[in-house]
This record gives sequence, C-alpha cells and structure tokens, in this order.
Amino acid sequence: MQRSDMQRAYPEKPAQVYFFGTCLIDLFYPEAGMAGIQLLEREGVKVIYPQQQSCCGQPAYNSGYDNEARKVAAAQIACLQGGLPVVVPSASCADMFRHHYPDLFADTPLRKQALDLAARTYELTEFLAHVCKVRLVDHGPAATVAIHNSCSAQRGMKTAQDAISLLRQMRNVAIVQQERASECCGFGGTFAVKAPDISNAMVQDKCDNLLATGASDLVSGDCGCLMNISGALEKRKETLPAQHIASFIWERTQ
Repeated sequence: MQRSDMQRAYPEKPAQVYFFGTCLIDLFYPEAGMAGIQLLEREGVKVIYPQQQSCCGQPAYNSGYDNEARKVAAAQIACLQGGLPVVVPSASCADMFRHHYPDLFADTPLRKQALDLAARTYELTEFLAHVCKVRLVDHGPAATVAIHNSCSAQRGMKTAQDAISLLRQMRNVAIVQQERASECCGFGGTFAVKAPDISNAMVQDKCDNLLATGASDLVSGDCGCLMNISGALEKRKETLPAQHIASFIWERTQ
C-alpha cells in the first residue's frame, strides 16, 4: 500500500460487500461469522459470501512455503474479484490480504489482482467504525470487559482502537485494562506448534493478567487468540466467558 493504514482514506458505505469467513470461524466459531454478517446487514449492506472461499494461505506463508501459499491465495483472489469491498472478521486474515498478498505475488502475473484485493480489504471492526459509521444502542446487562487485541490487529492492520471505540459506545459496558495488554497470547498460528513450551508460558501470563482484571467477559476480534486463551483457562479450571467481538456486540444490540 502506498499510504499507511493511519492515513487510509475510507469510502462511502457501499451497497454490498464480500464476506470472507476465515477457517476458524467456519469450523469453530460460526456464530461469530453470522453475527458479523447480521451487523453489516443491519447497516443496510448486502453481504455476499462466495462459496468457493477457503483459507487465506497464511499458515503455509508463515511456515516458508511460498509456492503452496500462492496456490491457496490465488484461489481466494479468483473468488473475490469484482471490485466489492472484502470484510474480514479477523485482523490476521485481513492482514494477509492487505499486506502480504502484494509481496507474495510481487513478481507474478497476479500482482495487479493482489494489489487490488489488498486495497479493498477491511477488518470487520474497521469497516463498521469507519465505513458504516455504526452507532450502537446497548440493551445488555452491566458488564466489565477485558479486550485482547491480536498482534495482527495491533501491528498489522492497526485496528485495535476500532474495537475499543465500538465497545465504548455500549453504555452498560465498562472496559477494564489488563497489564501488558499489548503482549501476544502465544498462539501465533504455527508458532504454538513449533514452540509449545514458549507458547504455553506466554498464554499462562496472558491468563494471569486477564483474570487479575476481574472482568466478567473477554472479547477479541481473532478466533485463534480466543481458542488459545479459552483453552488455557479451561485447563486451569478458571472461568472467563470469551466471545468474538461480533457476537458480543450483536447479542447486546438486537
């Protein structure tokens, strides 16, 4: 991208968008995908879900398998053509589209298409906050919420503040700050498999800091982080209800 994300010029709200569901939402958090779609539709945006979509290719890319990643990524480029904005309920996958596809296809015939897709990609909270300019009315009970923003949200897409701004619209929600909030939860996709001991130490620290807030709920925009933290808490027999931010917002604003 020629301009930084902090300088990104946002378009007017479109009539329709593509929705890229992500692997983890498809397999483990389908309610989060449905909530994201419902939030967009409530704003008057028609949502198109291309049935041919699959993985964004990030696991292969992060493991150094560029050729294999290109094959998977090329399939996503093919099914997301047509100029519509692409909304992704995951900063990790959105970051792959926006920042890594242009590099992955830099010296290939698909370079132009990769750049086009990158320019049309938005993380869900970013799209709701800046393009839809959503105004939320909270109907839920009082809650204290700890937010875990993924590494991709903080350093890749730079959308961490968008999640916070949406939650701050919720009159019955108080956001509590965890210590070392910017630290990784230890998931990191294949990192958790390649370095399990380090990954476990990181998620234990994250769990300690989240529980110390006394929060009633944990919210995140990336399901990999939610799976990692929730799994660690379950093994510790600790309880901290965790939801994707789309599910949390949709349930409280119906």
